[in-house]
Amino acid sequence: MTAQCFLNALPSSVLVIWYLGTVMAAAHIVGTFAVWDYVVFALMLLVSAAVGVYCAMSGGGQQSSQDFLMGGRKMTAVPVALSLTATFMSAITVLATPSEVYQYGAMFILFTLSYSLMVFVTSEVFLPIFYRLGVTSTYEYLEMRFSRAVRLCGTVLFIFQTVLYTGIVIYVPALALKQVTGFDLWGAVMSTGIVCTFYCSLGGLKAVVWTDVFQLATMMAGFLVVIIRAVLLHGGFSVIIDDSQKGGRLNLWDFDPNPFKRHTFWTITFGGAFVWIGIYGVSQAQVQRYVSCKSLNHARTSLYLNLVGLWAILLCAVFSGLCLYAIYQDCDPWTAGLISAPDQLMPYLVMDILRDYPGLPGLFVAAAFSGTLSTVSSSINALAAVTVEDLVKPYISMSDRKLSWISKGLSLFYGAVCIGMAAIASLLGGLLEAALSIFGIIGGPLVGLFSLGIFCPFANSTVSTMIGTDFVFWCSFGSAQLVDGWYSLSYLYFSPAGAITVFAVGVIMSLLTGLAFLLTSNSVNFFISSKNPSVSIS
Repeated sequence: MTAQCFLNALPSSVLVIWYLGTVMAAAHIVGTFAVWDYVVFALMLLVSAAVGVYCAMSGGGQQSSQDFLMGGRKMTAVPVALSLTATFMSAITVLATPSEVYQYGAMFILFTLSYSLMVFVTSEVFLPIFYRLGVTSTYEYLEMRFSRAVRLCGTVLFIFQTVLYTGIVIYVPALALKQVTGFDLWGAVMSTGIVCTFYCSLGGLKAVVWTDVFQLATMMAGFLVVIIRAVLLHGGFSVIIDDSQKGGRLNLWDFDPNPFKRHTFWTITFGGAFVWIGIYGVSQAQVQRYVSCKSLNHARTSLYLNLVGLWAILLCAVFSGLCLYAIYQDCDPWTAGLISAPDQLMPYLVMDILRDYPGLPGLFVAAAFSGTLSTVSSSINALAAVTVEDLVKPYISMSDRKLSWISKGLSLFYGAVCIGMAAIASLLGGLLEAALSIFGIIGGPLVGLFSLGIFCPFANSTVSTMIGTDFVFWCSFGSAQLVDGWYSLSYLYFSPAGAITVFAVGVIMSLLTGLAFLLTSNSVNFFISSKNPSVSIS
């Protein structure tokens, strides 16, 4: 008799007693943080803050806004590459990607292909333009190519996107960790937010980049500790792969072209590539890093080295998900009621298999919050940069020294705003899908707008941006309401839908307005010539 059949045959009263006993046993197994776990977590915060202090004091300090926001444009390839990897490999990657693999399979590994497409397009199309123009804000290009109004539109969209996303990054991982480990929710939110704001305001881009290097190492260490322990506990690497294969978790090759299916080969590679081009190709938080390099070659090298880092982190996250499945395939903590959401699976596993090793659960939590710090710090620095360059400098004339102080003040302001946004992040749905949807909704139309400017010299229409943004908002909100039909479009297609809509509408409207101009000019020419045949207008 199988375990399920055995349970079905038991009287309901016995089942209730068995269930309560299971929950109590699990509570005893999972436990809470020990002193050494808090020490490890505090040490991670202390080192991050110390890096900020060092960067603020070394090299003559932050003497200008370019020093503070761009590192004096003297950064080298390796630290920038590691910073690029850490910036959007957040706590969402540490917690949500393994959960995704546990529930649906390892198809997420196909993001290695979308990462590769993204890096190639970014390094060959967007990087050369931004680097040679010497821009600080990505959206300076939009004014050069279209108008100041379009630049402001891009800036406002970026600020909205980044603040909203940062709220998710701060709050939701803290909630998941609190519900499993007993780690204080608002203590975690406030401590990470304050430390992050501190070293961003003090050390600028240099502090962000070098703390990213340390935090990426912490993230990798956290993943490896869990993977090594799970492999040893379950009997080896091959056993985990074997169990995953039998459980249908290695289902990688689904070539169904249906755009309403959540994950297929096409949604992940094609749709995912657009999402990540929106992040790396035109988003201020990433562009600001590689244009801070001391040469174009260093900038391009940083992107390709970053690709290796993205592959490594994704591989660790996916294999962690397979470890989750192999260990809990016969006793799902979520359906058993031991956790309240799938995002808590990884913290539950950590507290389960590492409870006898003081400090190691703390290392994993430090890894998760390192992802939070790296993302939030990059966001704060980027928000300060676009505000100074797009909303202050064009309208107010002041010395570079004053701009440097304003940049620091804006870092403090946006740090507080992002912590505040964390309070409403719980209104959003699934952690991973919510995060990628935000980038798709806003990043897609921006990719379309920048592509329109780069690839179509005749383009003069900017109304297409709002049309494309409205279109993906319509799709995403309809999807959130679970309406059948068009609203069920895969969330990974929000970005290409927005980009293609903006590009296509922009081309059509530019051609129509150009044609209208020619027709009007010819009509005026004909009218004047008919009144005075001696007059010729060329």
